[in-house]
Amino acid sequence: METQESTLDKIRNRPRFKMFTHLSKEEYAENLKKYLTEHKDEFRGNINKEMATITVFTKEDNYWKPCLSLRTEMDDGVTVIRGVFGPSSAVWTFFMFLYFLFSIMWMTFFTMYYVESQINSHEFPWALNASFVMLLLIATTYAAARFGQHKAKDEMQKLRNFAEDSTLKFEKNN
Repeated sequence: METQESTLDKIRNRPRFKMFTHLSKEEYAENLKKYLTEHKDEFRGNINKEMATITVFTKEDNYWKPCLSLRTEMDDGVTVIRGVFGPSSAVWTFFMFLYFLFSIMWMTFFTMYYVESQINSHEFPWALNASFVMLLLIATTYAAARFGQHKAKDEMQKLRNFAEDSTLKFEKNN
């Protein structure tokens, strides 16, 4: 498999890959453990025959610390390895929660403003300002995510190199 950085790699928050191998789940897990042991100064992780989570070892720990999640499963006698690069699931869920919360609140406040203007009521004079504040909070959440991604760019590249070096050599060539 020829790997090269594409436009999708640059714009996607959680790039994914899928590959097939002749190794069993257990053999793949053992090879991954061996590779992780050889590079223990640079990487940390938990590996079993079903799932592996790899992170880059750093002295500082920021909120958008990326990880590589590898899942192995059997499909017609061939082991399928699915990988996802991105932040921890807790961070991912937190950011999605913030986007959802602020979006719902923006829709609520803007609807209150719109209905108020249609019926010539003056009960919620703050609704339009509150909707702008929600838009500002959405933009701030987006900026925080982009800043975290930018800070973790080197770690993401190390994880990509880890995935290529530890996994691609076992790929089944069709």
